[in-house]
Amino acid sequence: NLKSAFCVFLGGAKGNGRVIVGPEEDTFPPKPIVRLLDGVHEICAVGTIFCNDEGKPKLHMHASLGRGGKVVTGCVRLGLDIWQIGEAILLELVGTDAHREIDPKTGFELLAL
Repeated sequence: NLKSAFCVFLGGAKGNGRVIVGPEEDTFPPKPIVRLLDGVHEICAVGTIFCNDEGKPKLHMHASLGRGGKVVTGCVRLGLDIWQIGEAILLELVGTDAHREIDPKTGFELLAL
């Protein structure tokens, strides 16, 4: 029954995870640049959960992932598999009508207050 929350994640991500690190160009629809993780990475991420137009809770999370002095930062919407430990902390936000709406210009589900 979670409708709104702030999220923090700490842990490890298995290799072969995919992270979106930006669009190729500033055009619509955007063509994402996807980075494949090479080996296990440390991960620190922050995000939010708000319901979309259908009332379904949707996570929007960005992360920085590091391995051996190299860092990848981006959106984790394609999903990552946890390596050994993954700690997710959710802080429920109550008393808000914030939700996600589809923006007709971009097609993105954006936060609306």
